[in-house]
Amino acid sequence: MTDSATPRPWRRTPVTDLLGIDLPIVQGAFGGLASVPLAAAVSNAGGLGSVGLYGCDPERIRDIAGQLRTLTDRPFALNLWLEFEESSDLRPTEAEFASWLEPLAPYFAELGLALPSLPERFLPGFDEQFDALLAARPAVASFVFGVPPASVLERCRAARIRTVATATTVDEAVALDRAGVDAIVATGFEAGGHRVSFLRPAEDSLTGLFALVPQVVDAVSVPVIAAGGIADGRGIAAALALGAAAAQLGTAFLGTDESTASTEHKALLWHEDAAHTTLTRVFSGRLARGIPNRMLRELTIAARTAPFPAQNWLTGRLKQAAVAQGNTDLVSLWAGQAAPLRRGGPAAELVAALAAETDEVTGHGR
Repeated sequence: MTDSATPRPWRRTPVTDLLGIDLPIVQGAFGGLASVPLAAAVSNAGGLGSVGLYGCDPERIRDIAGQLRTLTDRPFALNLWLEFEESSDLRPTEAEFASWLEPLAPYFAELGLALPSLPERFLPGFDEQFDALLAARPAVASFVFGVPPASVLERCRAARIRTVATATTVDEAVALDRAGVDAIVATGFEAGGHRVSFLRPAEDSLTGLFALVPQVVDAVSVPVIAAGGIADGRGIAAALALGAAAAQLGTAFLGTDESTASTEHKALLWHEDAAHTTLTRVFSGRLARGIPNRMLRELTIAARTAPFPAQNWLTGRLKQAAVAQGNTDLVSLWAGQAAPLRRGGPAAELVAALAAETDEVTGHGR
């Protein structure tokens, strides 16, 4: 138990002051799995709830923001993927698309699905997504896979929206700091989901969190949020001790009641396989960490993967049917290296438990 009269200085940091939250606990945005109820629950509990907008069109973004405001009056974040490299204008020929589809054809047949046709585009454009985000006016706009353009940061400042961007290396953090973001997420290679590297290949940007955070803190002028392998109060306290001003947790929230991860995905977080996550490009075309399954192993052996975002679009068609059928062999099972420390239950209870644990570790519990 914690004595409410006991001073707990770890709870007030430059990030809590910057973002207007009560606890330096940020929920990872993990697009598609971070539901509106999850983000609202975390925000209502004193942290920063987040929703990833990957693949969302403007109408969907407006709907998400509207739903969030019906569930919370606290600050929340909306997250966008920046365009860079091949993702900005991928326009394959029919023949190229057919070659990308060929290795996946047996899985479509296994699920009883017809092969998809080449879409007009694989993703909504960043500009239309950002315009919708700006109109929604979240307290925080977060970005991954690059440095937000100056015009984007200027428009956020004008709308009084705080900006957060993510780095996997010190060089990336310095680039973000120079661009003028308000805070930087330093994400270690332990993190689940996509490696959001942008200055060098993701395979060359695999610094662990404990090495990365103090170097980033020393190199930048803005508050740092630590992410990757943090799942309990011990991890939060350790991140703060290294100079971070908040901790971001992803996999820890993936198993909560409000997460939209499938029942089968959540159950696998309790399986011994969750202790052996691996980095792969087979599900999206970009490097990401998840629990290995049959599709991952078979496509790794085949060594034939379409570029992002085509691969992600194609496997996304499979995922919808696989989830509906309870099939975990043909879906991405994102999870970080701290998955064995995860727990379930309501997100608000998890936030309260994390805060109590951090109190104990920092000597402010009783």
